[in-house]
Amino acid sequence: MKPTGTDPRILSLAAEVAKSPEQNVPVILLKLKEIINNTPLGSSELKKIKQDIYCYDLIQYCLLVLSQDCSRIQGGWTTISQLTQILSHCCVGLEPGEDAEEFYNELLPSAAENFLVLGRRLQTCFINSAKGEEKDELLHSFQIVTDSLFWLLGGHVQLIQNVLQSDHFLHLLQTDNVQIGSTVMTMLQNILQINSGDLLRIEGKILHSILDEVVFKLLSTPNPVIRSTATKLLLLMTESHQEILILLRLSACYKGLRSLLNKHEPGTEFSQELGQLIALLTPKVHQEVEDQKLHQAACLIQAYWKGFQTRKRLKKLPSAVITLQRSFRSKRTKTLLKLNKQKEEEDRRLQLQLQRQRAMRLSRELRLRMLEIVHPGQVEKYNREIEEKSALIIQKHWRGYRERKNFRQQRPSLTEYKAAVILQRATLKFLAKCRKKKKLFAPWRGLQDLTDARRVELKQQVDDYLRRHPCYIWEMARPNVMKTSPKQPQQQCHEAFPLSFLSSQMSDMTSRELHSQAQEQLQHYLMGRALEERAQQHREALMAQISTNIEQLMKAPSLKEAEGKEPELFLSRSRPVAAKAKQAHLTALKHIQAPWWKKLGEEAGDEIDVPKDEFSLELGTLFIGGTKPP
Repeated sequence: MKPTGTDPRILSLAAEVAKSPEQNVPVILLKLKEIINNTPLGSSELKKIKQDIYCYDLIQYCLLVLSQDCSRIQGGWTTISQLTQILSHCCVGLEPGEDAEEFYNELLPSAAENFLVLGRRLQTCFINSAKGEEKDELLHSFQIVTDSLFWLLGGHVQLIQNVLQSDHFLHLLQTDNVQIGSTVMTMLQNILQINSGDLLRIEGKILHSILDEVVFKLLSTPNPVIRSTATKLLLLMTESHQEILILLRLSACYKGLRSLLNKHEPGTEFSQELGQLIALLTPKVHQEVEDQKLHQAACLIQAYWKGFQTRKRLKKLPSAVITLQRSFRSKRTKTLLKLNKQKEEEDRRLQLQLQRQRAMRLSRELRLRMLEIVHPGQVEKYNREIEEKSALIIQKHWRGYRERKNFRQQRPSLTEYKAAVILQRATLKFLAKCRKKKKLFAPWRGLQDLTDARRVELKQQVDDYLRRHPCYIWEMARPNVMKTSPKQPQQQCHEAFPLSFLSSQMSDMTSRELHSQAQEQLQHYLMGRALEERAQQHREALMAQISTNIEQLMKAPSLKEAEGKEPELFLSRSRPVAAKAKQAHLTALKHIQAPWWKKLGEEAGDEIDVPKDEFSLELGTLFIGGTKPP
């Protein structure tokens, strides 16, 4: 977009450039120098003129002219050198506006590269030239180009790294010509004085090449101007960057540099700078430099750490302020609530006091009215009744207060008593279960040995029982007795076995046999009862499982409507059920897949036999269930 209020000189110049032929454009562009020189430096008018020049693409025209062949341009190297001055002055202090990215990333690097290319071309022409006047003119043009490049780098420091990494600059520095080399080294010294930090940002190979060339010119060139410039340049590099000093001191490439520098004759113009450089390369100074470097590194680490701590505290400051405000507001709210509560309690206390006073006043007025109504003879009786009622009310309230106080005091002990009762009940139930299990599964331990007293006591009990039940022995001995005598059972019993004989014979002959039979029957009963209980539990579990499966099948949808995990409801872990389900499924499939002529003699309820090898029993087989009942 073209700016408003453009200088008419720029407009006419842009129109003339657009209409003129290509060979006349460089001479027309030289008019920009007069326009720029007639404008005060640092003024807003000069900035406006530079913006107009950039907006009308006159700077791009200058770049195109610089890339052309010098022999085709009117005025030759003089015109080219003046155009470099115009281009550098227009680029420094220019505010491109919307096209800033294109200006800084494309135009400026291209201008710096064109300046270096022009320098190499001028260097070649200067070396090949034989005439003295032509050499002076070429050297003057070369100095103008280097000054223009330095002016451009002074206005745009970010271009220094690009210039130092350029191969054209390294070729300019490696020249053997004294005048060209002195000019290039002076420009490098001025560049490092502007910003020496870019020297360490370039590649290590290029940095070594620059150092090698400077050291070579210092040691091998007899010209004092070159040596002085190289010494000042090395001194500037070593003082600005400790890494370069360490490289010169410890690298094998520069071994013996200090001894070679000591061989130079004193009393020269640059002897002071040379002495400073030699002093820097000595071990003592090197140690001081190392200590200074460590000190600077420690200071830098401390600065970064303190900055980190400060930024961390600053980041936490808003949250700390918010926390402090929250605490203050919370405390203030609590204080206000406490004051309001105290005020409400005070108001309530005053109201209660007023109510009591009012009630007391009303009570006294009522008593006075009653006294007026009551007969004078009944006044004393009335007062006594009132006093008894008052005493009863006081006693009632006092007893209630005392009982409540006692209950509150006894509440912990009552809670402990209830807890102890619950624990005892649970413990007794647990012990009873343990005893029951122990009795149920305890093995037979046999009989304890009987003592004589116990044996006599048991014999007496048996005799008493036989005396009370005489037919018990007859029932046991009847088979033998009936073979020998057909008398009445009672008579045969008394005749065959007198009471004393029966008791003695029963105790001696059959007691152990009866006891063993009783123990065997008891053991058989206990074992059968345990097996019966386990069988009963198994039956109950099977019934519960069958009920659950039936309920799930009744509630399950049909297989056509089943989604997700609903088909899992048709799974069964019972092998007989799975086998029957699979047999029914295969039967239905075979009946469906059978040809029509095989179904002529069948009815709806007929079953089809399926061989056993056509189905396998697996856990998890699907039930063949119908649709969900309505």
